[in-house]
Amino acid sequence: MDLRGLLIGAALAVGAAGPALAQGVAAPAAPKPAADTVSIWTLQGENDSVGAIGKRANNDKYYSNGIRVGWTTPPALVPDTLKGLAQTLWGTGETRLSIDVTHQMYTPSSTRLANPPRGDRPYAGVLMAHLGLVQDGTTASGLDIRSTLVLGLGMVGPAASGQGLQNGFHEMIGQRRALGWSTQLRNEPLLQVTSERTWRLPVASFGGMEIDALPSLTASAGNLRVYLQTGAMLRFGQGLQADFGPAAPRPALTGGDYYRNLRPLAWYVFLGTDGRLVARDLTLEGNSFTASRSVKKVPYVGEIQGGLAVTFHGVRLSYTHRITTQEFRGQRGGLQQVGSLTLSVRF
Repeated sequence: MDLRGLLIGAALAVGAAGPALAQGVAAPAAPKPAADTVSIWTLQGENDSVGAIGKRANNDKYYSNGIRVGWTTPPALVPDTLKGLAQTLWGTGETRLSIDVTHQMYTPSSTRLANPPRGDRPYAGVLMAHLGLVQDGTTASGLDIRSTLVLGLGMVGPAASGQGLQNGFHEMIGQRRALGWSTQLRNEPLLQVTSERTWRLPVASFGGMEIDALPSLTASAGNLRVYLQTGAMLRFGQGLQADFGPAAPRPALTGGDYYRNLRPLAWYVFLGTDGRLVARDLTLEGNSFTASRSVKKVPYVGEIQGGLAVTFHGVRLSYTHRITTQEFRGQRGGLQQVGSLTLSVRF
């Protein structure tokens, strides 16, 4: 079995077992923290050149770059109507709104060609704004859970300014311009709805150290992507109850932007895997209603991620290294690697 099959099989097995384990595993008794009234600002950047381990820099190839700015509200700023919706969907819990703007760029294997081969990934800039309803609660057995419902609105195509952002930045740092943006996907408005749940399963604690597991299930539908995802993350460190893992732009495995400040210093190292069954990916298959460049997607994608997260006096900094299996037929260069750095501050 190849690496892609191993990643997807492991993610499906562990992620599918998560809900069953959550019903059967009781969390150790721990005092509930007081209500948290702060908001959180998050800045995240990721790039394929940062993720080039053991090889020449993987500059601007396939998923090239991502930038995300987010704000998570305190519970007091959530309208009563949305709190009622959260209780109807998930029962009782602490509810917040998560708002972010995300820009992502996709390019073919070579940006030196003005007319890239038809079988290579098309140029695409994607600009999305997300409004998420996030609730932290507990299961009947006392396990912590995070439930999320996200509405995304945005644009793909020249209106997303992928060409201007990439080439403007390249000129600023003295790199060559990408030449093929004239072949990018056409303008198309985007609508995306995503539902996600993550369980926090304590595994062990010894000598002041903790181990836990975070199985998750995700379903997402819209004209940007349609996919089902299951995965799990294993963490080792101190203060694990502060969050549900590091944040990431979807469709990567994400714990979300919200975290608590439970101790002056909290930290963990993590290793996770997930598998996606993909029914539709506009960035690969092209525009929905207009002729455009396209490639044939791979309907199942595996991913593994690892890294370190540190929270110091309420400031959280994390680095994630993600490795993704092939997403389309004819993809070259082996596994895609991306490095992601995230800074969050509580106010």
